[in-house]
Amino acid sequence: MDTQGIDQMLSVLRATAAQAGGRVSEAQSPATGGADFAQVLQNSIAQVNQTQQQAEGMAANFAAGEGGGNLHEVMISLQKANISFQEMVQVRNKLVSAYHDVMNMQI
Repeated sequence: MDTQGIDQMLSVLRATAAQAGGRVSEAQSPATGGADFAQVLQNSIAQVNQTQQQAEGMAANFAAGEGGGNLHEVMISLQKANISFQEMVQVRNKLVSAYHDVMNMQI
């Protein structure tokens, strides 16, 4: 599983938290060539979707008796899809939590 997109997303979140706390961040902002948060998020979601579609396709082919896949490969693919989806849900939960923290800050 490629975690580069998630690492980029976390670095953007850390940079934003550092700026909100008044600290100088070492990470680059999107304006200076860093990762664009929306693009990283979109790529991560697309990758999870692709993993799920691939796993569902393998399961359908196995159930229909097509292809040369065995049960082990199908189950591993389904578990990878499940884990990537759960990871995306946890990132979403962290983003929502961070959003609520920022919205509840007093100015």
